Amino acid sequence: MKGSLIILAFFAVGLVGGIYDVFPTWLLNEELTTYALFALMFLVGISIGSDKTAFSILRKMNLKVVLVPLTVVVGSLAGTALISFILSDISVKEAMAVGAGFGYYSLSSIFISKLSGPELGVVALLSNIFREILTLLAVPFLVRYFGKLAGIATGGATAMDTTLPIIVKFTGKDYGIIAIFSGIILTILVPILVKVIFEFL
Repeated sequence: MKGSLIILAFFAVGLVGGIYDVFPTWLLNEELTTYALFALMFLVGISIGSDKTAFSILRKMNLKVVLVPLTVVVGSLAGTALISFILSDISVKEAMAVGAGFGYYSLSSIFISKLSGPELGVVALLSNIFREILTLLAVPFLVRYFGKLAGIATGGATAMDTTLPIIVKFTGKDYGIIAIFSGIILTILVPILVKVIFEFL
């Protein structure tokens, strides 16, 4: 929760500073976003590659576990596609690209900003931050009324890190392993799916 609020605070400071021209113009250079994206992808790769424990555990697990991230992908994309029909300013493709962030606000918002513009990038940032905050607040309710996998599904890509503690607390360590697996797969899929959605839909 604290991490999400810090990110939101930085975004708010940047937004207000941009509106009132507080920051130097060189910060507006689009190449900075590209370099930030490269650095972020590098760090994501390190994070996933160094988690050898998760990979060793997953080798021993049933293949049915693959259905968890798969259903998150299908549910997120289908849900955002349906929502687009009541949002006149966002197309189905744009809504699905936002949904393909799976809660990974930093990476998805940068990708979407590069592919579609800063406006949709802001929508992706806020949407995915709200997804993480909702998970942190609602996991006890979701687990109680919809089952243990509901908290993992809501967390999306964040189920491997920021929302993992709350998921483990209310589902147990066994489901924590499933959460890590699902989060890793979804994290890998974010840049792939966002790119595919914009180029082929």
